Amino acid sequence: ASQKGQVGIALNAAWNLPYTESAEDRSAAARAMAFTFDYFMEPLVTGKYPVDMVNNVKGGRLPIFTAQQSKMLKGSYDFIGINYYSSTYAKDVPCSTEQVTMFSDPCASVTGEREGVPIGPKAASDWLLVYPKGIRDLVLYAKYKFKDPVMYITENGRDEFSTDKIFLKDGDRIDYYARHLEMVQDAISVGANVKGFFAWSLLDNFEWAVGYTVRFGLVYVDFKDGCKRYPKKSADWFTEFLNPKKSN
Repeated sequence: ASQKGQVGIALNAAWNLPYTESAEDRSAAARAMAFTFDYFMEPLVTGKYPVDMVNNVKGGRLPIFTAQQSKMLKGSYDFIGINYYSSTYAKDVPCSTEQVTMFSDPCASVTGEREGVPIGPKAASDWLLVYPKGIRDLVLYAKYKFKDPVMYITENGRDEFSTDKIFLKDGDRIDYYARHLEMVQDAISVGANVKGFFAWSLLDNFEWAVGYTVRFGLVYVDFKDGCKRYPKKSADWFTEFLNPKKSN
């Protein structure tokens, strides 16, 4: 406070849709959210874990906040960062009674397909299925459920496979950003308090377990030639998007 700064947290989150319109699958989707996004947001807003976690995590495995911890947690943020890439379906399944883990606790099966049909086109990473509406739904979910926080989209983007040739014509990435930014704007138009958007990523990067085999950057990095950098078409698109008068 003395430095007049702000403190927030960036949360990785997918949006979960019910696999069917049944009450069971709708509840499964709610539990899937409770065990991912709400897992962190609920303590920050109320000082408590989500009710679905309290009800489903058995055997004393869910820590209990002391009164002091709850007080410290509640309201301990100035803004919320959202890292959104994709969405999934959640389907109700029987709760496991053996080898119980945090992944079985929600009693929900999460999948990117429904009856063999993907929720959206697949990027290079198997988990990244393009579903722009999910970012709108997630932002509005945070707004209405968690007291209208100030939000920043701290990560959003898609990848392509890395090749030996310099690849700059990334039209799929341009389409991804155009559609997701449109959905963010739509959420803002109905009151979501989104203050900023960060593309993932400016540069091609070392991507976790898959290393350099996929590329998320707006700028191509030639890792075999001194990390020389070449703007992709998406970098040109973003420049024009952010500075339309200057680009014209």
